[in-house]
Amino acid sequence: MYSKTLLLALAALPLTAQAAVDIQRWTTPEGTQILLVERRENPIVDMEISFKGAGGVFNPPGKSQVAEFTAALLTDGTKTLDEEAFNEKANDIAANIDSGSSHETAAISFRSLSQAKNLNQTLALVNESLTAPRFDPAVFARRQKQAITALQQQETTPDFAAERAFTKLAYPNHPYGSDAYVTVDSLKAVTLDDIRAFHRTHYGKDNAVVAIVGDVSRRQAEKMVQTALKGLPNTSQAGSEIAPVQAQTAQRRDIPFAGEQAQIILGRPLIKRRDPDYYALVAGDYVLGGGGFDSRLMNRLRDQKGYTYGVYSSLMPLTEAGVFSISYSTQKKNTRASLADVQAVVEQFIAEGPTEAELKQAKANIIGSFPLRFDSNAKLLKYLSLIGVHNLESSYLQDYPKAVEKLTTAQVKEAWQRRLKFSDLHVVVVGAE
Repeated sequence: MYSKTLLLALAALPLTAQAAVDIQRWTTPEGTQILLVERRENPIVDMEISFKGAGGVFNPPGKSQVAEFTAALLTDGTKTLDEEAFNEKANDIAANIDSGSSHETAAISFRSLSQAKNLNQTLALVNESLTAPRFDPAVFARRQKQAITALQQQETTPDFAAERAFTKLAYPNHPYGSDAYVTVDSLKAVTLDDIRAFHRTHYGKDNAVVAIVGDVSRRQAEKMVQTALKGLPNTSQAGSEIAPVQAQTAQRRDIPFAGEQAQIILGRPLIKRRDPDYYALVAGDYVLGGGGFDSRLMNRLRDQKGYTYGVYSSLMPLTEAGVFSISYSTQKKNTRASLADVQAVVEQFIAEGPTEAELKQAKANIIGSFPLRFDSNAKLLKYLSLIGVHNLESSYLQDYPKAVEKLTTAQVKEAWQRRLKFSDLHVVVVGAE
């Protein structure tokens, strides 16, 4: 009999590298999208069911983390199994079952041995989690208390204060900014009735995206999906559309905070998951600040000026415009000078674009490291979910490095000049003097 320890060991083995990923993809009559990659090397199956429109940006007004609580509680027991019994059952069949949420989606996932006895029982547990969650009052009270405690602890840190202030500037009237408005009162306002209603209206077969990787055929995958989703409504009652992000005039916030260090964030909403400038923005970000010690910002602020141990830029693509940001900490006395250097670096980069050498280095790193993003079943599963949720091409994993390789310095320069000006960036300084 296989043990859970063996299951974990098998899951840790890397995929045989660099063959093209063959994604089988189809949609059921109910509207469920399925993406399957057969991997026969090990007797395991990974499966993730994502629900579009069930993430945190769809929380009801004035009540924080309803979506997050709903997703987490799915695997905290069912009508026939309390939390302890559910976990014992999963352990008995050597299954890992988990659930959670992100900005835009909620998901339940599992890893199981592919032999029928284990897999069928795992699917039955997942189905019961989705269709008959326990929503136990004591478990909910514990999670609610944990969320309040975590928020209170975060509110004592300068990086959280900076992130929250920045998010409010970037998304003042958009659901993407909802996390910045979480309070103890808005967490306490959530009830189990809110959670039951959210589950009833946001989970359906038509907004489900199912990713499967492992030792199963397409025919088996079809049966797995039918079993897992049996009993869910064919149609979710809530929509999954997200409004476009409106441009905001750049603002600055200076927030006093005790200590010697200032926490600084600059940025603005910039990049969509299906952005036509996606690859030019990604490559340019590597050169500017996303490439660690290879980046211009690190070279200026750390190596030349000694203002900080690390400064980084990043892109967070979403369905609508996700943020481009630059973040670092420095001694308070260096705040003004370091910001002037950030401005100089960003403006020079936008004006001139990357050099040939910089773009070559960026391509080498992005392309060279890209296969490591999906070199295990678990990692590949996340990419299948991403492809399905955002309706990306099935050839995305092959297209990505090819698109990066084709980039020219002129293309990167043109995209950044068209999409960004330093004067458009919000600035937040926590620890202002």
